[in-house]
Amino acid sequence: MAVIPTLHQRLCAAIGERRLLAFSSKSCERIAEPHDYGVIGGVRKLFYYQVGGRSNSAPPTGWRWAETAEMTGVKVLDKPFAGPRPAPSGRRVKWAKLFASVSMDERSQNDGD
Repeated sequence: MAVIPTLHQRLCAAIGERRLLAFSSKSCERIAEPHDYGVIGGVRKLFYYQVGGRSNSAPPTGWRWAETAEMTGVKVLDKPFAGPRPAPSGRRVKWAKLFASVSMDERSQNDGD
């Protein structure tokens, strides 16, 4: 029987391998470069750059946040992305726990399940 990866494993793999994600969030299909995944204020979140799909705000591209509890149909795509982009504000977010980041030299995939 095939093992189905958890959402945590898929997000860490996509970030570590710098591969695009497809998922739904807030009633919109999205294609995204996943950049950071961790916990802020007790909530698991993904910080991503949306490159395709739809958005409830215009334009449908740009920096976004998703609470992992609101993400459905998450698929790691075969298409790679280049890696880190400049932070939108120039400032970094203070994560309570950071599981994976395209900016990290060493990526942690533990302690997330």
